[in-house]
Amino acid sequence: MDTKALESIALSVRSLSMDAIQEANSGHPGLPLGAAELGAFLYGQALKHDPADPAWIDRDRFVLSAGHGSMFLYSLLHLAGFGITLDEIKAFRKLGSRCAGHPEYGVAPGIETTTGPLGQGVANAVGLAIAETMLAAKFNTPSRKIIDHKTFVLVGDGCLQEGVASEASSLAGHLGLGKLIVFYDSNAITIDGSTSISFGEDVAKRYEAYGRKVLKGDMYDLAGMAKLLSEAEAETAKPKLVILKSVIGKGSPSKQGTSGVHGSPLGPEEILKAKAGLGIPVDAKFWVAPEAYAFFEKRRKDQAAVHAAWKEGFEAWKRENPALATELAAWLAGEATKALDLPSFKKGEKIATRNASGTVLQAVAASWPSFVGGSADLTGPNVSQIPGGDYSAQARGGRMIRFGVREHGMASIANGMALHGGLRPYVATFLVFCDYLRPALRLSALMRLPLVYVLTHDSVYIGEDGPTHQPIEQLTSLRSIPNVRVLRPADAEETAVAWRLAMERKDGPTVLALSRQNLPVLEKADPDWAYTMALGAYVVRNTSAAPETVVVATGSEVSLALAAIERIEGDAEARKACGEIRLVSMPSRELFLAQPQAVRDAILPPGARVVVAEAGISMGWEGIASRPSDILSIDRFGESGPGDDVARHLGVTVDHLVKIIRG
Repeated sequence: MDTKALESIALSVRSLSMDAIQEANSGHPGLPLGAAELGAFLYGQALKHDPADPAWIDRDRFVLSAGHGSMFLYSLLHLAGFGITLDEIKAFRKLGSRCAGHPEYGVAPGIETTTGPLGQGVANAVGLAIAETMLAAKFNTPSRKIIDHKTFVLVGDGCLQEGVASEASSLAGHLGLGKLIVFYDSNAITIDGSTSISFGEDVAKRYEAYGRKVLKGDMYDLAGMAKLLSEAEAETAKPKLVILKSVIGKGSPSKQGTSGVHGSPLGPEEILKAKAGLGIPVDAKFWVAPEAYAFFEKRRKDQAAVHAAWKEGFEAWKRENPALATELAAWLAGEATKALDLPSFKKGEKIATRNASGTVLQAVAASWPSFVGGSADLTGPNVSQIPGGDYSAQARGGRMIRFGVREHGMASIANGMALHGGLRPYVATFLVFCDYLRPALRLSALMRLPLVYVLTHDSVYIGEDGPTHQPIEQLTSLRSIPNVRVLRPADAEETAVAWRLAMERKDGPTVLALSRQNLPVLEKADPDWAYTMALGAYVVRNTSAAPETVVVATGSEVSLALAAIERIEGDAEARKACGEIRLVSMPSRELFLAQPQAVRDAILPPGARVVVAEAGISMGWEGIASRPSDILSIDRFGESGPGDDVARHLGVTVDHLVKIIRG
């Protein structure tokens, strides 16, 4: 190990971070100054990667969970040769710079995930480590290991206080993820001051209880750090937590060790003092030690040689295993290995859409062997079982992950699995519990990850479990997240198409909101409804002449709306009053509203009155319905009782909808 070179890298990280944050007049210098040695060690010694090919599937992954310290990462990516330029660092936190306030996945090479919400990176890393073991179990052969890499994480005190980190860390220990190595920047400082004001636990003992191997050392002892990593790698059956005592803002003479250096620029005078004390030229801005550039120039050649050796072995593996090679290419592209054969359902058959989803899941799993996931301890109620067995420390080839009662951790871990590449993850829970996983779902959308969220028990028809379990505002809240596609199918056939749309999507997450109660399989007026549904809405029941009224409904309320229309059709007086009535199923309001005006007008003719029916809050439907009184909704919490009784009590009835349609 070239200690002097690593020290020059650490010094350069401090220099770039101080100046970039000051130039932006915004940022968090505490972490990059305090943990610069770890960064130098990781990028200069520990990580297996090739900056010339940042997407190399067998690279080690590094996650900066404490994403507020983003200049730590940008500085290292610049030095290591990942394409971050000095000009981009000078534009840190400026509009258009790839050096954003927090690391953003897809913006620059070398950024493995979007971090900033503390603890999320911890959970993402667990997903990355799970994915590595799954792909290794599937594609490695006795003679060749083409998937064999580690996941490294840097966390801070804040990360380990967040509940999502605890959820994920607990599961990681249970699963024995031996290639997951977490470095804990233990400086005992958060924004409000010393961690002693709120965080007095023994973190080492907590993580030992989680099944971790815990090691301790000094952030500024490079030789000791190498020894710790060697010890960590020797333990293959447990994930590791390496606790490194550090000083936040190290090098800042009057601010180091205080909360004042966590999230504010040092200021010009303090920077001059810091540079003088560290041995950085005081009159140089954005200074980099020449030795650091020279070191990484050589290291890139060494890394390229390692990558080239892997490529040689990979080509030999492909020749030896042509069928596996074809399958790996499909997995990495997110493609099916055979055509999706959707099940069919009989018209009039009554089946809960969660049960229909369970049937479709089997077809999806058969077409996408890379399709993996599980439920937050609700596999039976979610009907989310797929074949292939359980994934565990003893069975890395299993496809079902038992996430336990850990909704937030589950979704964040699944994000990590998707980020790794090669897997198509899904997760499942009750719709009402999307509130527990919403922060991770938001990041799925932000990172454009094609996860599928199976959310069952989608309305007050859940019944006796009462208002704590009856979703009211959840559909609207999910629709409000940009790039989240919510599909609430009306019957088993729509459920099958919803799954097809979800699996075809590659640029963001899809939510499937599914019923517990049985719903009839409907006749559809649109002969091409299965394709029209991709527009967000289609005609279920049409009129012989131009419709005077259009009833728009989603999910279980489509069959309720059909019953209301049929009642009106059977009453001459009511029929005369209402005129011709069209029924439209709108499984995805967002997709429909994104269509050209001509498409929307074809489904909802401009001259027609529009009535909406959905067993949730009315918010958002004002843009569809002709007037607020034309919406059948539930704008209060539910009640405990049998589902049909609760729905009647809350006005979700044929009688009420008939009254609304009649005006």
